[in-house]
Amino acid sequence: MKRETRNNWLAAAGAGVLVAAALWSNRRGSFELNGRVVLITGGSRGLGLLLARQAVAEGAKVAICARDPDELERARQELAANGAEVLALVRDLSDAADVRTLVAEVEEQLGSIEVLVNNAGIITGGPLDHMDISEYEDSLNIHFWAPLHAMQAVLPSMRRRGEGRIVNIASVGGKVAVPHLVPYSASKFALVGLSEGFRSELLQYGIKVTTVCPGLMRTGSPRHALVKGQHQKEYAWFVVADSLPVLSMDATMAARQIWNACRRGDAEVILGLPAKLLSAFHGLFPGTTADVLSWVNRTLPGPTGEVGDERRRGYESESEVSQSPLTTLTRKAARQNNEISPAT
Repeated sequence: MKRETRNNWLAAAGAGVLVAAALWSNRRGSFELNGRVVLITGGSRGLGLLLARQAVAEGAKVAICARDPDELERARQELAANGAEVLALVRDLSDAADVRTLVAEVEEQLGSIEVLVNNAGIITGGPLDHMDISEYEDSLNIHFWAPLHAMQAVLPSMRRRGEGRIVNIASVGGKVAVPHLVPYSASKFALVGLSEGFRSELLQYGIKVTTVCPGLMRTGSPRHALVKGQHQKEYAWFVVADSLPVLSMDATMAARQIWNACRRGDAEVILGLPAKLLSAFHGLFPGTTADVLSWVNRTLPGPTGEVGDERRRGYESESEVSQSPLTTLTRKAARQNNEISPAT
């Protein structure tokens, strides 16, 4: 009887700790978005659009950018439907000049940027054998160089005001190298280092840089991922993993936690229990983590012939598995978050 009582007490205490941790991680800070000028790169769909929705709902003046003009216009119309001030600009963030003119135009039309969210991303999945230099260059252009150029462009006005927020959307893949995502992981590692370095030097000016490292989130974005190798199999494992509630996180909740971390001025936030556990384990046992992931790699689709060198989008690599009930949540998120054109 005593053992049962003790076990019940331990279970209750454990539940209490989890609840307290959840409440602590979701607490709001004092930096409100109402009336602020917010720039979100890659804000036309997925996580960027979710962040924009929440910023607009809180009364922010929001600027978004993306490459696809039709996708961008759909997002602008949705965000501005209730009278919000929304600016949508077509930009190629792999071009440094485009990044600088983006910031200049936002500041000219909306005012000085008070919150910058570097969210734009690209992901290429496949074995090393099919990855060439262009995959690494493209990933670094979007995940490292674009955020660097954007941060440099917004800093002068932030320094003058003595206040500012910068949020860099990295990834748990920027803390732990993930098999079949090496260009993505390498570029996200670079972003994590850049983001942490900027924070340490900018705090003295009242500018707080937050590094966000999400695990898998159900944004609906896998259909836009690039895949190489055995295209259908590569896409299938990725989209299934992205859909499983145990492995992936609700994207609306993720966006809410990101804004809370921004308001608090946190240095870093890791989103999702699997990402937190993986990051912690890697911090303690980096060699063991790499060895375990080498076994995970052996379960993934191997390299194939020359056809595997072709880049294909996720939606060009569909199969029975990727369209099965296993991926229902991701396909639902894709419809909700502007990942699918109405004409599709």
